[in-house]
Amino acid sequence: MLDAWRNWRRRRAARQLDISAAQWREAEYALPFLDRLGDDERRRLRELACAFIAEKEWHGARGLRLTVPIQLSIALQACLPILNLGLDWYRGWVGVVVYPGDFVISRRIVDADGIVHEYDDPVLGEAWEDGPVLLSWFDHPEEVGDVSIVIHEFAHKLDMTNGATDGMPALPADMSQADWSAAFSAAYADFRRRVRAAEMRGGQTAIDPYAAEHPSEFFAVTSEVFFEAPDLLFEEYPAVYEQLRRFYRQEPRAPHFAVASQQT
Repeated sequence: MLDAWRNWRRRRAARQLDISAAQWREAEYALPFLDRLGDDERRRLRELACAFIAEKEWHGARGLRLTVPIQLSIALQACLPILNLGLDWYRGWVGVVVYPGDFVISRRIVDADGIVHEYDDPVLGEAWEDGPVLLSWFDHPEEVGDVSIVIHEFAHKLDMTNGATDGMPALPADMSQADWSAAFSAAYADFRRRVRAAEMRGGQTAIDPYAAEHPSEFFAVTSEVFFEAPDLLFEEYPAVYEQLRRFYRQEPRAPHFAVASQQT
């Protein structure tokens, strides 16, 4: 009963949004990886994006005016990973804070000797446990390069569903934690070796080297690649691709996402 009421409330709030067909087309055109969606998947993604916009609290930082195109772009990218999982995967927090460009977060760490270090960390995004998602917005995507800030940060939100930010989200009952750990641990260790080798010869890895920073970053970056360049991930780490395919319930290498939908 509670789920039915929650879904009704979401649909009602989403219907109140006034989004034109032209605005949808413009937002989707700027996200070419959505071209893999079939008509039904695209329709469901739009519905999910509307519910997401209506359910979350949006704030523009440093004077940024949140326009419909900004919210649509963020919502479409945020909801793509949960297209066949449902909006309940983003329960427990409400805030989306959008900055005009990158921003700085003050950090405070204590080293092994008990010395406190404080510094400013420039970032493009950050997901806070039980708190908001902070995102940078760039009017010209080339300013940030080949990075999906939104998918990356919302992958972190999914990672947090198991109670820790460790590169393993709460897995459905038909998935094995042992299989997930085996695939990701081996790939992460290999990728760290590749990054070190690339740095020594002054080269680059096909996947963003930031994935070598921590298992949680490896999950977030490979989630980006899964949706944006699935063939690359399949070629580099097929076992990781298979685990993400099973988790997200999507097959982006296929002409369309031929998977059963779980209603929001």
